[in-house]
Amino acid sequence: MSKLKLYGISGSRAIRSLWMAEELGLDYEHVKINFAEESKTPDYLAVNPNGRIPAINDDGLILWESLAINLYLAKKEGGNLAPHGLDEDALATQWSMWVLTECEKPLLTILLRHPAVAMEEPNEALTTAAREELDRPFKVLDAFLEKREFLLGRFTVADLNVASVLMWLDMIEMDISAYPNIRRWLTTCTSRPALATAQDK
Repeated sequence: MSKLKLYGISGSRAIRSLWMAEELGLDYEHVKINFAEESKTPDYLAVNPNGRIPAINDDGLILWESLAINLYLAKKEGGNLAPHGLDEDALATQWSMWVLTECEKPLLTILLRHPAVAMEEPNEALTTAAREELDRPFKVLDAFLEKREFLLGRFTVADLNVASVLMWLDMIEMDISAYPNIRRWLTTCTSRPALATAQDK
């Protein structure tokens, strides 16, 4: 069996899967591919024809999309990060899809225009609208976490997937004091040593 290959760099969505690999203690080959010209080469397009990172090659299984990769790795490796039973599997999938459909786009709108990133021209109207769009899903998550430490009762792939998207909040210096349960939970998740290790990749 060949070693797992994980393509991408930490300064991208690949941080999500690097974090998961470190949490699981996997022995993997990190293939540093950036999200600009390197992800558009013929060699990498043979791995992911979308020209996006991350992707993995797990003994011949090619898989794209960071949160799908994480769900696969967690379930393959087992342990406490993996869903325990069909109900938890469904909830982990639900929260992973939720953060992409409800939160990622407005967060990215803000992130790309933030001075720390500056990949798009500043646009106050777009940024303000994106912040307002986040209020509804943030209220949902904050209420859910009111009496819970983690999404499934312990730290799992569900928490890692959602936190790996919401940690952009710290990059854009967004005030989330109105959602204290999110702040508590996100700080707990992003303080894990495995994330710090992944961020050095």
